[in-house]
Amino acid sequence: MDKNKRYYGVILFCVIVIGLIVGAYMMIAPQAQQLKSLESQVAAKQTEEAELQKKIEVVQGKIKKIKDSIGSSQKKIYSPVESDLGNETLFFTLYNDVIEMLHANSVKIRAIDYAYNPNADNFVRFGKDVYFVCDVNMELVSNYVNLGKLIQDIYQYPYYIRINELEVKPYQKDKKILITNLSLRLYAHTAPEEAMFGSSSEAPALNGANTSLPQ
Repeated sequence: MDKNKRYYGVILFCVIVIGLIVGAYMMIAPQAQQLKSLESQVAAKQTEEAELQKKIEVVQGKIKKIKDSIGSSQKKIYSPVESDLGNETLFFTLYNDVIEMLHANSVKIRAIDYAYNPNADNFVRFGKDVYFVCDVNMELVSNYVNLGKLIQDIYQYPYYIRINELEVKPYQKDKKILITNLSLRLYAHTAPEEAMFGSSSEAPALNGANTSLPQ
């Protein structure tokens, strides 16, 4: 009888130990599974972020090349068809073209403002009676592809537009979306070139036609 009691005690002890092990496993297993799932999600997010960062670097590289090309290009400066149109009308013509490029590439405008004739610009300093200059500062929302198309359109625009600033960063809530700070400088003659200079051979060095533009 005492011998049986000893066996019962051993069996009871084993049952308790097994119960504790099973209970611990049931408590730990879901947490371990959750931890494993979280690790997988973190790894996926890190991979996605790395891919997005590569895309940003590609876009930034293309933008830099296009920006350098625009800066070194020799394009004509816009000239009005008629005289005495006023600065606002000159600005509206170029400004409207920029807005059309934004709409054509499905780039949304989050904020926009502009300033006339910045004092630091050489065209303003040395030719303010001949040239009108306007800075357009914009905060834009787009994806990578559409932003690249917009910059390409600016590059292909027949008249000189300077990129003052271009800062690209992903939107925190959705990194596939870009928030872009873009500052453009628009240039225009204040009157038709023929009215100001006569023939092109008589035009001064800053006539904007096939000349290196100030940076």
